[in-house]
Amino acid sequence: MTVLVKGARVLGGDPADLLLKDGRIAAVGERLSATGATVVDADGLVALPGLVDLHTHLREPGREDAETVETGSRAAALGGFTAVHAMANTDPVADTAGVVEQVWRLGRQAGLVDVVPVGAVTVGLRGERLAELGAMADSAARVRVFSDDGHCVSDPALMRRALEYVKAFDGVVAQHAEEPRLTAGAQMNEGDRSARLGLTGWPAAAEEAVIARDVLLAQHVGARLHVCHVSTAGSVELLRWAKSRGVQVTAEVTPHHLLLTEACAESYDPVFKVNPPLRTEEDVRALRAGLADGTIDAVATDHAPHAVEDKESEWAQARPGMLGLEQALSVVVETLVEPGLLDWAGVADRMSVRPAAIGRLDGAGDRAHGRPLAPGEPATLLLVDPAARVPVDPAALASRSRNTPYAGRELPGRVVATFLRGEATVLDGEAVR
Repeated sequence: MTVLVKGARVLGGDPADLLLKDGRIAAVGERLSATGATVVDADGLVALPGLVDLHTHLREPGREDAETVETGSRAAALGGFTAVHAMANTDPVADTAGVVEQVWRLGRQAGLVDVVPVGAVTVGLRGERLAELGAMADSAARVRVFSDDGHCVSDPALMRRALEYVKAFDGVVAQHAEEPRLTAGAQMNEGDRSARLGLTGWPAAAEEAVIARDVLLAQHVGARLHVCHVSTAGSVELLRWAKSRGVQVTAEVTPHHLLLTEACAESYDPVFKVNPPLRTEEDVRALRAGLADGTIDAVATDHAPHAVEDKESEWAQARPGMLGLEQALSVVVETLVEPGLLDWAGVADRMSVRPAAIGRLDGAGDRAHGRPLAPGEPATLLLVDPAARVPVDPAALASRSRNTPYAGRELPGRVVATFLRGEATVLDGEAVR
């Protein structure tokens, strides 16, 4: 397939044409032409490298009623993503080479995005003994990111062994930073509001204590650490301190923690129940600043689809988690681009370049992500209309679930097209298949 994209603003710069041929960018310039090419009018659109999500729950195998690899991949493509890291808390848990290869093959069959399995750190996510890290790394899935997300690797000795083990194949441990003894029964952010609403509070210290411990462990063993879904101002300061000391630590923030606050819990609507919980306005400002100055490396969705019966219940019984793939870029536009905290090159860096590097997807091969939009590079990119404003309708989402916290909001930015190695997965804002 040969595609000629006409007049796109690459990273928000001056308009240019991009010729996509045989899975790569053949040329970038003015007034390009190609006989027989499919022409895409990109006047007014911004071209970015395909987005990479470090934190996606696809639920398959085990909870196909909430999401499948195919439906989650379609939602990702509609959000401008070309690669997603599928978390390990499936049923069975992705703690063996067999399970991660199953997820990887389902992603290949869907063919909408590159599905990159995340391996569990411990067997069954139980935090008792290490899973088959080496076998997963050597499998066809080539796992490089390991996480017990949903559960903290709370045993410091076990966490140290995991960090030491993954060094052998340049892997990274992605920690769900939550000291479980401080969050037993917790329902929302701890503070005056939780006391008034009668919901057990979740202290910021539960997150920050684990981050402080783990950056010291990572420094001690010289390993790579990644911190999932950072949510507090104190966490940002800890990360800033660790990076100043040369610790190999990276971190992500979710779209919902960039936009929403604990005030959403006033409604007792369980769509706003999430782990870690929505925090204060002060925390939100610190997260935006930390992402803007690079202390936080990446935006990751923590896309967490749930079946209706798991979400539409009393707050205390509802499962935590929110959808995120289709609206992630729009939230970043609203919270960082429009206020002037990030330009489009910064968006590309935080949503494509850095996450691809963290997941080791940024190599020179055809399946690389986060690469420059330049001749010879993979034709893996998206086109976004920054002037569009789109109302969020849960019924129109590609996900099999409907638990979006953005229902009824009008968000800026519309993904018009997504290309994976030159093949369109989204055109005119609609999934191609």
